[in-house]
Amino acid sequence: MTQRLDVNAYGRLAEPQTLVIERLLPGPASRIWGYLTDSDLRRQWLASGAMEEKAGSAFELVWRNDELTDPPGMRPEDFGEEMRMKSRVLELQKDKRLVFTWGESGEVCFDLRPEGDEVLLTVTHRRISDRANLLMVGAGWHMHLDILQAKVRGGRTEPFWDGWLKLKGDYDKRLPA
Repeated sequence: MTQRLDVNAYGRLAEPQTLVIERLLPGPASRIWGYLTDSDLRRQWLASGAMEEKAGSAFELVWRNDELTDPPGMRPEDFGEEMRMKSRVLELQKDKRLVFTWGESGEVCFDLRPEGDEVLLTVTHRRISDRANLLMVGAGWHMHLDILQAKVRGGRTEPFWDGWLKLKGDYDKRLPA
């Protein structure tokens, strides 16, 4: 029997520089796949950027976190209205797995596994450079996935930046120093 996950579950460290966070979302997997690969759908919860569904393809992610929730909350002063990052698709198995580079040295893997009428989405972020980035990444994935969950389930989330700041503090307490 499969254990249902708490849809608000915090990420956990699989290794010192690897964060894993999961969400159980309404299926089918092809629907969630669209939210990972289609720029217009992905920008609703994470970042825009046209992506060719082919290993080796380069693409750019463009974050506009102020546009993810209404209201957006108070953006920290050290964040701009827009952030960009160049990435490259490393592995792609349609409706199952997407792996791409995260900046210069990181890597993010999205795994989709059907669980009845739902889909378990597992996000694994590898090679996080240091604790400060780990806290930002943990809070970021958590908040972005909460927004994805709200989009696919038809709900709302708290303002992005307010939630992110709270979660950053939570991750500081939860993750080992």
